[in-house]
Amino acid sequence: MGLRAQTTLLGLDVADLRELLGPATPAYRARQIYDALYKRNVADLEESTELPVELRTRLLSATPHGHLTVDQRFDSADGTVRYLLKLPADGRSVETVLMPADDRHTICISSQVGCPVDCKFCLTAQMGLERSLSAGEIVGQVLHVCKEHRLEPRTDHVNIVMMGMGEPLLNLPNVLKAIRILCDANGVGFSQRRITVSTSGIVPKIAELGAAEVRPYLAISLNASHEEQRRALMPITKKYHLADLMEACKAYPLRPREFLFFEYVMLRGVNDTDADARRVVSLLGNLRAKLNIIALNPGPGIPFQTPDPERVESFQKIIMRSLPCYVRRPRGLDIYAACGQLKKMQAGDLVTIQ
Repeated sequence: MGLRAQTTLLGLDVADLRELLGPATPAYRARQIYDALYKRNVADLEESTELPVELRTRLLSATPHGHLTVDQRFDSADGTVRYLLKLPADGRSVETVLMPADDRHTICISSQVGCPVDCKFCLTAQMGLERSLSAGEIVGQVLHVCKEHRLEPRTDHVNIVMMGMGEPLLNLPNVLKAIRILCDANGVGFSQRRITVSTSGIVPKIAELGAAEVRPYLAISLNASHEEQRRALMPITKKYHLADLMEACKAYPLRPREFLFFEYVMLRGVNDTDADARRVVSLLGNLRAKLNIIALNPGPGIPFQTPDPERVESFQKIIMRSLPCYVRRPRGLDIYAACGQLKKMQAGDLVTIQ
C-alpha cells in the first residue's frame, strides 16, 4: 500500500484515492474528495461537509492536503505577479508567474526546483537541479494562482505554460499525471489546447510525450541555427544533437490544426544575424511550426547582451517569409519574472534592469 505513505492528497487521481481509502470505504467517497481537491479547489477538507467527520479526520491525520503557500510575492509595474511558493514536503520554494491581460491570463509554472540543463543564457541554470516536483506540486501551483486571483479554468481564458524552472521532459511521469488532472473535466477543467510544455530537446522523451493520451502543445527551445552554436549555448546538444532533434520534431504526431512551437532567445552578436535567420528557416521550413523570438532578458552573471530592436525586427522579417514568427515581449522584467530570469531572487537580490 505505497499510497498510504503518499505525502499529500494533491497529486492523487481517483484510482489513487480509492486505494488510499481502502475497500471498506464506499468508492464514491474517492470521487467526492477528488471533486473537492480539484474542481472546487478547497484548501482544507474541513470545508467538504459532504464527507463524514470521521473520514475527514482520518484523512487529515494521515495524509496532508499539500497546498502550496506563499514564501514571497513580487508585483511588477506591468501587472505580472511572481510567486515564490513554498513546497510542504521539504520547505523548498519554486517559481510561479501570473501574466494577466485584458482578455486572457497566462500562468507560467515549474516542473523542477532549479534545472539540470545548464543553458548559458538562463539564470535558472545557475542553480543546478535541487529536485523534481511531484504531480501534486505541479498542480498545486495552478490551484494556488487560480484561487488567489479568482480564475475559473472552465469559463475564463486561462493558459498554462510549463516554461518556469526545470526541464519538464526530465520529469515526464509527474508532468503527464499533473496534466491529466488539470485537463480532466471532473478535475481542474483545463482544455489540452490551453497548456504548453517547453523542452530543451530531450529527444527520446519527445516521442514519449507524443504518445500520451492526454498531452499539451509542445514547444522546443531552439536558440541556435546550427550544431556548433547550439552546443556552446545549450550543452544538452552534446547528448541530443540538433539533427536528431529535428528528426524527432518531424516524427511528432501533430493533431489537426496543431503546430509545433519553437522558441529562439536572441543574443547580441551570437545568434542574431540574418544568416542565422536563414538557417533557422532551413531547419523549420518543412515543419508545421511557429517561431517565438525572445530578445535576451538580462540578469547578473549572464555573459550575453540583448540585441537592438532593429536587429530583432530584421531577423523576424526573414523568418516570416516562410513561417509565422512572433516577438514575445518581456513581462515582469523589473521583478525577474521574465523568461530565463527565474532563480528564486529575493527582494534584496533584485537589480534594476534598464
